[in-house]
Amino acid sequence: MTCFLALIVASAFSIPLIAAQSIPVELYSPIIAQKLLKTAQSQSSPSSYPQYTNPGGNGSWDLFSADTWTSAFFSGELYLLNQRFTILCPGGAANVNGTDWIVDGQDWSEGLASLTTTNTLGHDVGFISQPFRDDVSLDYANTSAWDIVQGFNEDLSARFSPIVGCTKSWDGPTDNDFEVIMDNMQNLVLFLFTASLNGNQTLVDMAMSHANKTIENHVRADGSSFHVVDYDPTTGDVQWRGTAQGYSNSSTWSRGQAWGIYGFATMYNFTRVQTYLDTSRRMADYFVSNLPEAGVPYWDFDAPLSTSPTYDTSAATIAASGLLFLSTLESQQSPANTSGAQHWQQAAISLLSNTVQLGWQPGSDWDSLLSNGTVNNRADPPNNNTGIIYGDYYFIEAGNRLIQLGLADCSGAAGNGSSGSSGSSGGSPSASGSGASPSGSGKSATVSLKAPLAGILGVVTALLGAVSLSI
Repeated sequence: MTCFLALIVASAFSIPLIAAQSIPVELYSPIIAQKLLKTAQSQSSPSSYPQYTNPGGNGSWDLFSADTWTSAFFSGELYLLNQRFTILCPGGAANVNGTDWIVDGQDWSEGLASLTTTNTLGHDVGFISQPFRDDVSLDYANTSAWDIVQGFNEDLSARFSPIVGCTKSWDGPTDNDFEVIMDNMQNLVLFLFTASLNGNQTLVDMAMSHANKTIENHVRADGSSFHVVDYDPTTGDVQWRGTAQGYSNSSTWSRGQAWGIYGFATMYNFTRVQTYLDTSRRMADYFVSNLPEAGVPYWDFDAPLSTSPTYDTSAATIAASGLLFLSTLESQQSPANTSGAQHWQQAAISLLSNTVQLGWQPGSDWDSLLSNGTVNNRADPPNNNTGIIYGDYYFIEAGNRLIQLGLADCSGAAGNGSSGSSGSSGGSPSASGSGASPSGSGKSATVSLKAPLAGILGVVTALLGAVSLSI
């Protein structure tokens, strides 16, 4: 009878049954804290930031200026370790004694604050705002961090076009182009987080408009996605659909698909609009159903097969954390969709297990935790088989989520499994935190987020078990 019910659940999601795998203990290895502390101590006043390891090189981080879309991820990792070792696993043996991960995180974000004045980040100010959102969530009296968050929010707001109904991702290539990429779904959290504190409904409306347009024009009927949609800025009409980093204009770039799973889960968590949950499910369905035999996505789901395929472990870890997020949202349904939650949990665990088998790098010759990430396979030469800072970030985040869900303890041993009934639904209050309106049709939602900062402190306190979970 149990197998029959599992078959019904899998059919409902049109996803094949996933063989149960164990949670990889590497998610909780002391090597994680050791490697992050080594990088944290590599600069006394950080001014350059890790993005990926030297392509084809020795595993050492290549560093980039603050005005780079990935510059906040390392700081975010430090906040994740603070969450792990002070909230989820206080006194954990995997910690490095005497390390103040918040102080280190703030040291590594200090050089990003001035980007509120001038930057070339486009929509990626959402990613860069993350450590400052985390600081606000930790201390609502931190007006300096709040001012920085509002500065980045103003930057992103200025990129919204009511004609197109979206925030513009990239500038150019001409004034007649308004390009929007799937990655932008991850930056909408900046609107939602800010609205949760200042009650600005316009921010929620802009986020929903962008998400609705993305469903309409990026997401295909089978749940796959285009990477880029180019709109006419004067009419809002679609001019072109295609890719900048995928295999072809008709293919599905795996990291973009992962961003979509996560981004639409975030939208549902804030708004409770059913369309967003359904879209996250559809994109997750496609992702899991189209994994190759190794269980780790190729850089593009439609890339030609080869004897030495190019994988993307960063797409795997983003999707895994997004699937765990989705499992929590399934548990919050009324009645709880327990079977659905368990399905996404096992899919995430399988992704993480296969990723560890392929790319875990415990040696000191690799600064990153994982290898086999693909930054841009279309570059000349291709930038692949690297460690990637955001791949590591979501690897750590997924480990924290599993503890929150009761599926693992701090050593990686299996837990009782709460199916998402405890902890934050979306991770950090800075990410996919709180405040939801009743379900809606996807057309509009008035999100009741008008409480002053002190008034929502109780909600956020309950969510602090996930500080820094997801940008």
